Amino acid sequence: MQARVGDRITMAAEHVGQGTREGTVREVKGEGGGPPYVVEWSDGHTGIIHPGPGSVLRCEHPDDAPTGS
Repeated sequence: MQARVGDRITMAAEHVGQGTREGTVREVKGEGGGPPYVVEWSDGHTGIIHPGPGSVLRCEHPDDAPTGS
């Protein structure tokens, strides 16, 4: 997985009954866009994540959005 500062990240729930978490990548600490990432979550908390095997993440960067014609 590769991420860039500003990417929107969605992380699937780790346990039954938990919702997904959404946030914005604020810092990429790994080489070539790799983890770990500093993420500011939608609830205002900031944390470092290092996605492991079985993690389900979706990263979207505003510049990658399709443009209208």
